[in-house]
This record gives sequence, C-alpha cells and structure tokens, in this order.
Amino acid sequence: MSDAAHAHDAHGHHAQPTGIMRWLTTTNHKDIGSLYLWFSFFMLFVAGSMALLIRSELFEPGMQLMRPDFFNELTTMHGLLMIFTVIMPAFTGFANWQVPLMIGAPDMAFPRMNNWSFWLLPVAAIMLLGSFWLPGGAVAGGWTMYPPLFIQGGVSYDLTILSVHIMGLSSIMGSINIITTILNMRAPGLALMKMPMFVWTWLITAYLLIATMPVLAGAVTMLLTDRNFGTHFFNAAGGGDPVMFQHIFWFFGHPEVYILILPAFGIISQIIPTFSRKPLFGYASMVYATASIAILSFTVWAHHMFAVGMPVAAQLFFMFSTMLIAVPTGVKVFNWVATMWKGSMTFETPMLFAIAFVCLFTIGGFSGLVLALAPVDIQLQDTYYVVAHFHYVLVSGALFSIFAGIYYWLPKWTGHMYNEALGKTHFWLSVIGMNTIFFPMHFLGLAGMPRRIPDYALQFTGFNQIATVGAFIFGFSQLLFLVLVLKTIKSGAKATDQVWEGAEGLEWTVPSPAPYHTFETAPVVK
Repeated sequence: MSDAAHAHDAHGHHAQPTGIMRWLTTTNHKDIGSLYLWFSFFMLFVAGSMALLIRSELFEPGMQLMRPDFFNELTTMHGLLMIFTVIMPAFTGFANWQVPLMIGAPDMAFPRMNNWSFWLLPVAAIMLLGSFWLPGGAVAGGWTMYPPLFIQGGVSYDLTILSVHIMGLSSIMGSINIITTILNMRAPGLALMKMPMFVWTWLITAYLLIATMPVLAGAVTMLLTDRNFGTHFFNAAGGGDPVMFQHIFWFFGHPEVYILILPAFGIISQIIPTFSRKPLFGYASMVYATASIAILSFTVWAHHMFAVGMPVAAQLFFMFSTMLIAVPTGVKVFNWVATMWKGSMTFETPMLFAIAFVCLFTIGGFSGLVLALAPVDIQLQDTYYVVAHFHYVLVSGALFSIFAGIYYWLPKWTGHMYNEALGKTHFWLSVIGMNTIFFPMHFLGLAGMPRRIPDYALQFTGFNQIATVGAFIFGFSQLLFLVLVLKTIKSGAKATDQVWEGAEGLEWTVPSPAPYHTFETAPVVK
C-alpha cells in the first residue's frame, strides 16, 4: 500500500485512499456501479471484435482467415463473454448506481461484499480469455458446454468451468445485496407498490439469479468430475445421459435469458414515461407481468430441446408454456405503447433507443413464438433463424436498453450533458447496422443454413455478405459511443437539476414522490 493510502487527516481518521487503491478497495455504490459499467464496456469491445472475426470469415464461402476449430472457439467465447461479462455486469452496474438512489438508501446493504462481487469478474474474464493460449486452444464446444464435446478437450475446458463458477458466485453475491437493500433499506413510506419499475425488475431478477445460478454450478461441477474424476453423469459409455446435461443446463439457461432482459424492461419503463410526459400506464399490471414472466421462465426450458426425442406429451407441454410466457410480455409491450399514446412525446436519444427497443424486441418475441411450435422448431433447430431470434432479443433488447439507460442517466451521474447530435448519430448507425446484420439471418435460417459453421454452401453468400457489412457498421459505431461517453465525462455542457425538461416528478416513479435526499450524500452515522 502507498503512503497516501495510510495517510491520516487532522482528526486522526484514515484519509480516503487515492489512485488505484481507491478503486480496488471502494465500498461506494456509485464507484462500484461505474466499475461494472466500464468493465462491461471494455468487454463489449473484446467480445464484439470476436463477432467481427466470425462475420469476416463468413463474408464468403470457403475458409479465408482461420482454422475451423478457431472459428468454433470464437463462437463459444463470444457467447460466454457477451452474456457473463457484458450484459449482466452492465445491468448490475445500473443496479448499483440507481437502486440506492431510487429507494433513498445511503448505499447498498453489504458494501464490502459489493466490492468483492465486482472484483471476481475481471479475474474470471482473464481466466476465460487465457484459455486461448493454452494447449489445444480455447473451448470449441459451444457456450452451452454440451457433452460429449465438453468431456473431451484440453485443460482450457476445466478453466472455463472454473471461470463460470466464479462468475456465478459474483452474481449470487450481487443478488443477495440487491434483495437485502431493496427489502430493508427503502426510505420511510416507500411501499413496495410505489417503487420505480427499475427497482422492481431488479428485485425479481435477483431472485431468479439466486434460484438458477446454483443449478448451473451443479451442471458444470458434474462435467468437471466426468472430465477428471471418472464419473459418468453425462458419459453414455458409462451409463450416463448427455441429454440430462441439456435438461439441467437449460433449467438455468432459460431463466437466464429473462435475467438478461428483465432489467432492460425496468430501464425502458423509466424512460418511456419521462419522454411521454405521462405516468407509466398500468403500473400494477407491469409489476405482476414481470413476476409472471419470472415464474413461467422455469416452465419452458425444454423448448431448447425439441429435437432430442422427447415424448409428445412433453413437447406439447413445453410448446404451450412457451406460448403462455408471451402473454405477460405482450402486456408489457401494450403498456409501453399505451404510455406513449397521446403523450407529449419528445425524441431525445434515450427515447429513440427505447422506441427501437419496443419495436425490435417485439420482432424477437414474434420469432420466438415461431420457434415455440415444436414441428417448426424441429425444422429450424440449429439454423441461423435461431441466431436471428436471440440476437433480436439480446442486441435490440438488452444492449439497446443499456445504451438507453446510459444516455438517460449520464447527465445525472456526471453533471454534464452528452452531445445530442452525436447520440442520435450513434443511434441511427446502431439501428441500421443491427437490422442489417440480423434480419437477413431469418432468411438464411429458413433456407436451411446451419449455425456455428465456418463454411457454407454457395447459395447463402448474398445474405451473409449483407450481414457482415451490417456487423462492421454496428461494431464501429460503438467507437463513436465511447468517444461520446468520454467527451461527456470530461467536458459536456453542465446538466441542469431538471435534466429532462417537463419530466419533473416522472423521473423516478409516478405513484410517489422521490425521496428528498435522492442525490445528496447520506450523512455518515458515527
């Protein structure tokens, strides 16, 4: 530790550490929120550059840039990193920043555990990325880690399992912190049904994380013992069942996709009322819809597995439960549209991203309903149609809502206004790029192009070339976003107390006034 870190002030108290020690040891929820968001931003470029390599290889048929196994390593890593080191940490960063402010709490319930939750993530990410340089290369078995592929393979597979364990630990600790903070530290008079929608979505998400992360831990631990200790959980040669792994994995994996989207719903439910100058339509139904989605998410896992030879009764059950989960999601979309209906709308960058979210996320939802039909899914299983579907949900859903949230709260966080013209440029480039990549993939999938392949038949060339051009537009427009954020922090115009004009009283929540000490530092209790 430096001398500065040990310095004392005039009263003999420890002075605050500075420099790197401040960030390593911080227990301040805003600092930790910023760490999560910057980490997520950095990893977006890492995982995004992998996607650009994948799209470059697919620009034309034949093998151009890489060995087929390296291509498979990239698809695995891109998936794992985007989920565990980009989307989840970004939403956790928002939770750290906003939840205490929105409920009038001085900080998170367990500030030191909060610090620990964050610092596990860079360690896990380094371990995961490090496997590229191990003998045999990184994991080529897909981000879902299916056996039997995953039971073979080198030491990088063990490293991946350990890394996933550590990321799960980080999520569980973060969730305990968020639940305790929301349930125990709300300002007096802030009833649960008066909380901002963002706080509600995170409360429900945190319960989902605590319920599902141990399931994933169990699945990968069994894989680890199959690989190293002679067990046969998933090894058919020893009487195990590879399909059992899929059941356990997707029992985690399907609630996980809702973990990736529910906080997005919360952010969008804060932004749309603000720029419509109207209360959120149907607040209570929004809360109940969010809870319904979370509960139903545990009943749909095997719709990822229609092609494994399930009995017809099971196929019917999973088909209908998957259709059922579209109902509360439809309620939310209806409520967002009803909030905008006859509102005094303005179209600043956060609102543009929110509207794009509603339109494009709905497309992803519809293609999900198509895939819910078992006979259709058996045809489209493992084609690019599936890739198009989940990227519409996770790029225009999760990622766009993250952009929207950053534009919305950045003036509050930094005290500076971002450049609106740059923001709108970033928005249009992102929307055009995103649709150019993923819309043609629906056609590729319907025509039968399989996913996770480095080479393809000649008839798929045209749509692949369009998608690759879109990928470069989308990828490089994120550099513009980086420039915008840095400019805002350093030198943006000063933000007023009332950042979004005419939105007074709508910015937190409609049913109750914001806690009086929302943005002041809470007094330290001696």
